[in-house]
Amino acid sequence: MSNKSSRLALVVPIIIMAVLPLLASWFAYPETHLPPGFGVFPPLFVAEPPGFNLTIFILLAIIEIAFIIFLVFPQWFGFAQLNPQPEPPGKSLPIWFWLGLAIALFFWWLMWTRETVFGNLVYYAFTPLWWGFIFTLDGLSYRFSGGYSLFANRPKTLLISAAVSLGGWFFFEYFDYFALGNWYYPNSTMPELSHSNIVWLYIIAYTTVWPAIFEWYTLLNCFPKLVARYAQGPKLNFPGKPLLYLSFILISAVVFYPYPLFWVMWVGPLLGFAGLLIAFKIWTPFTALANGNWSPMLLMALSTLLNGFFWEVWNYGSAHPATPVTNPNYWMYDIPYVNVLHIFAEMPLLGYFGYLPFGILAWLIFIWSGKVFGFDTSLLANEKSS
Repeated sequence: MSNKSSRLALVVPIIIMAVLPLLASWFAYPETHLPPGFGVFPPLFVAEPPGFNLTIFILLAIIEIAFIIFLVFPQWFGFAQLNPQPEPPGKSLPIWFWLGLAIALFFWWLMWTRETVFGNLVYYAFTPLWWGFIFTLDGLSYRFSGGYSLFANRPKTLLISAAVSLGGWFFFEYFDYFALGNWYYPNSTMPELSHSNIVWLYIIAYTTVWPAIFEWYTLLNCFPKLVARYAQGPKLNFPGKPLLYLSFILISAVVFYPYPLFWVMWVGPLLGFAGLLIAFKIWTPFTALANGNWSPMLLMALSTLLNGFFWEVWNYGSAHPATPVTNPNYWMYDIPYVNVLHIFAEMPLLGYFGYLPFGILAWLIFIWSGKVFGFDTSLLANEKSS
């Protein structure tokens, strides 16, 4: 098969994935043929979801507690205790760590204090805060890896990840319309900024998602004991095409049952990208899983969970107390059944676990993009292109 044919074969299923909820909406919403709020950007509040459900809360809590036990005691689940690689020699923190830290701290302070001494700069604090944090993480990776980081060794990859982040988050936002808004952006209509200005603020902010996750991943891989902890466990093989077809079914079904299937937002696209890449025998963390190496998948999931803590806490602090409103990028959640226990976050406590599959999805989208557009998707030192 030619490269052009291979790329087309990779693209067509993703187009189908995007079109299916639109087709389902034609029947689910016979009057408008689209879900309420569809196409409003940035997305706004749509409708009040079902309230707290103790049974669903308990079931999800049991699943999440079981996963925590799995992470803490992997040997209970058949993982061998391997001898880790030697710790890499330490390096001094690079200059970009200090610059990134200074930028992150300044814009964190600005966003939380809503200080107007710098004029309208407070409205633009979100993206420089996050890029400062990205370079802070990169500097830590450089320090603990003995001289390797994305910025130092793979700057092109870091730049491309920002571009993929922009498209990837739009893709994720698109599916949220069909779930009737698991999250929305109440400050996106603030009168201090024009709508076009706010749209550009969001577009630029979307470039930070994938780079931040990947920086955490490279940082966690600096610690050999952590890598070895999940490197030899049960071998799990997943069939490619059935996963892809299952994603089509779930993504279509969520249009008809948006509240009971709210979790499909995080699982459906993941299954689709995973199934497609597996079917084409392209390396993914599922490939490592088939060989018993759970480290790539779990460390990427944990990377996103760690980053999610900063996303949520910094977001919460930017709007509490709620006046004056200065962060147009602020978001809130309307997750059905479990939208309780908000600890310095708009994200409900159980909702944090949605970050785990999202990180894997982000990686799969990056790998898929690399195959379609022909760029290297390697993230770690001595790692061959996937």
